Amino acid sequence: MSDEKKHKLLIVDDDQALLRALQLYFDRHGYRVIQAKKGSEGLRMLYQSHPDLVCLDVMMPGIDGWEVLRRIREMTDVPVIMLTARGAETERVKGLKLGADDYVSKPFSMRELEARVEAVLRRSRPPRTGQDEDVAYSDRYLSIDTERAEVRRDGEIVDLTPTEQKLLFFLVQNRGRLLSFDQILKHVWGFEYIDEKGYVRLYVWRLRQKIEPEPDTPCYILTEHGMGYRFEG
Repeated sequence: MSDEKKHKLLIVDDDQALLRALQLYFDRHGYRVIQAKKGSEGLRMLYQSHPDLVCLDVMMPGIDGWEVLRRIREMTDVPVIMLTARGAETERVKGLKLGADDYVSKPFSMRELEARVEAVLRRSRPPRTGQDEDVAYSDRYLSIDTERAEVRRDGEIVDLTPTEQKLLFFLVQNRGRLLSFDQILKHVWGFEYIDEKGYVRLYVWRLRQKIEPEPDTPCYILTEHGMGYRFEG
């Protein structure tokens, strides 16, 4: 595989031994790895190299991972996987609310991280268009054009990450139908995430902040408590 066709991974971590190990592993598995040992360097490399995915450590001296993630999301929707030794649910929720696409707690196996990288890259591909996904929704406030991959709220373009877009399009495609957590996870995230109901809740929360007139009292993405979600106009 030529360098032009390899997925570029930017790994930002102050653990040099881990950086070397990740470099060797992902090089062997067909990726092009770019390293950064601190947050400011990671932001510079992001701007210069335009990676396909960022693996970002949380606990770093100087600019920590949370601040780096905030700045990344101001510039781009590149997929980000957070790497951290903390396993607390609050940390996980914080990362996903700030715009991370996934979260892997240290220590992790190389294969586990590779599987997450593959899954996130798969989700980042633009949704397919075609007969079975040729759906749209429009009213005076919200317009969803799946063919153009365009969402407008009150006439303004809504900036969605690839995962948010895929989730919204899946809900719209099944307008009026209750979709279970399992159905959503399998379609949007993949079988690897079948036990991650928290991901669905957080991404629905993120979508509501972006498309609902009043996110706390949604009128588009409705909750069926304990069962799942449905899209209503």
